[in-house]
Amino acid sequence: MWKKLLSIWNLPDLRNKILFVLGMLIIFRACAAIPIPGVDAANLKNFFQNNELFGLLDMFSGGGLGRFSIVGMGVAPYITASIILQLLVMIVPRLETLSKEGEYGRQKINQYTRYLTVPLAMLQAYGLIALLRQSPHPILGQSDIMSIILMVLALTAGTIFLMWIGELISEQKVGNGISLLIFAGIVSQLPSALRTFEVLDPSQIFNLLAFAIIGIITIVFVIIMTEGQRNIPVTYARRVRGMSMGGVDTHLPLRVSQAGVIPIIFAISVILFPPTIAQFFIHARTHAIAQAAQAVITFFNGHLAYGILYFLLVIAFTYFYTSVIFKPDQIAENLQKQGGFVPGIRPGKPTSDFLQSTVNKIILPGAVFLGLIAVLPLIVQEATGIKSLAIGGTSLLIVVSVAIETFKQIESQMTARDYEEFL
Repeated sequence: MWKKLLSIWNLPDLRNKILFVLGMLIIFRACAAIPIPGVDAANLKNFFQNNELFGLLDMFSGGGLGRFSIVGMGVAPYITASIILQLLVMIVPRLETLSKEGEYGRQKINQYTRYLTVPLAMLQAYGLIALLRQSPHPILGQSDIMSIILMVLALTAGTIFLMWIGELISEQKVGNGISLLIFAGIVSQLPSALRTFEVLDPSQIFNLLAFAIIGIITIVFVIIMTEGQRNIPVTYARRVRGMSMGGVDTHLPLRVSQAGVIPIIFAISVILFPPTIAQFFIHARTHAIAQAAQAVITFFNGHLAYGILYFLLVIAFTYFYTSVIFKPDQIAENLQKQGGFVPGIRPGKPTSDFLQSTVNKIILPGAVFLGLIAVLPLIVQEATGIKSLAIGGTSLLIVVSVAIETFKQIESQMTARDYEEFL
């Protein structure tokens, strides 16, 4: 490892890129510590500590939401806009055609994503402010129209600023910018979360040890499932190799976890929606409405009901999103155009059916794995009695996935430089 780090440091351009990325992440963390004026920090902290769902959102924002900082919403509106555009590309023929136009199409879709991020950020900022105004303990010092407008603009500007930083990081080709911002936000919460273990009773040492072992085992399984794939053999009948022409054997990789963490993000959005809406009606004048709102919040705060629903939603969204991004018909068509075929399977429709059948077989363990990762904090809390985990299963999955992706991009740049020196 040290030899690899030394090799990276000895390459001036790669070293400068990594230092630039680190500088951008430091700026992000500095902005996360700048609160919006007129907020009662103590009441805000109590609000997030007493609400597990919003505590989860605070984890993804790197603690910025809990401080109500200028980047408190993080890149969540941008991620939402990206997901919406991905779904629209599958539905709207014009966008689907645009996505197939190479670099130009990708840039136009990215531009549409940026445009959509602005109204989504403003809407989410206003919803957050309206929710905090419903708190029984005053959180916002001023709630007049002008103050609310300024808060909405400040939160929206913070999200756009992070979106810009993320794109600057992505241009360096040492990792995905948005993913690295989420990675930095999650990791930054680790020291403060570990501080909670200082007050543990000595009798809980065994539970703490069990928690550490579970964490290590989880990391190993996350790496295995993230990198796991099924290789489908593919033979090309006519391929030019030097001065001769002949067949060549290769493979088509089908990943076990093709959907990544998107199903978990979808499930979190669905899980958060009912209790978030219920928060607005908890102090309603009509007793029946207030009672119904409290019942919804209590239901989603209950570990058993929340965990089962969360687990099932993750599995359902894994199947849904995989069906959206995996197109066996297109793959079979491309193979046929390039003179490729799966041995023993006829080209065209039979190849498409074979690929779909194979994906259906490997998607179940991937979906169950994502579901278990999502509810892992609840399982560990019930098993060990530790109510505050340093890092949840979803966060762990994101951290490991981003670390693997970043390392691969850095390694590919080093390999490219080795080829340049050889040539």
